[in-house]
Amino acid sequence: MSLLERLNNDMKQAMKNKEKDRLSVIRMLKSALQNEAIKLMKQDLTEEEELTVLSRELKQRKDSLHEFEKAGRQDLADKLLTEINYVEVYMPEQLSEEDLAAIVQETVKEVNASSKADMGKVMGAIMPKVKGKADGSLVNKLVLQQLSQTN
Repeated sequence: MSLLERLNNDMKQAMKNKEKDRLSVIRMLKSALQNEAIKLMKQDLTEEEELTVLSRELKQRKDSLHEFEKAGRQDLADKLLTEINYVEVYMPEQLSEEDLAAIVQETVKEVNASSKADMGKVMGAIMPKVKGKADGSLVNKLVLQQLSQTN
């Protein structure tokens, strides 16, 4: 079942159950996917393109959540937390920190990285492997740790 079909089914269910917040998030995701398809001049998006859109939507909400919490707007932060939870349902299962650390270690060896100067090379190689399955800031932190240990 494609992501769009899953969203359509979930949207119908949310309408039947009168879940306004969930319905709103599903509509937003559908809209974002359709806008991306229009932008790329395609009828259907690939799984990777869908994942890119979902990741972008999730990141935007997490960034906004951080800003709302900093500003002391708990009401808006709570609403965003609900949206984040609904978006995460459609994301692939996240890698554990241990699995991610193993991938980082393997990638550092693959690209023969030896110092922090190789950070860009490592990040460029690792991000396509973990796209949508790991938070970029966590990957960044683990890569920095690994490169610090190799010195």
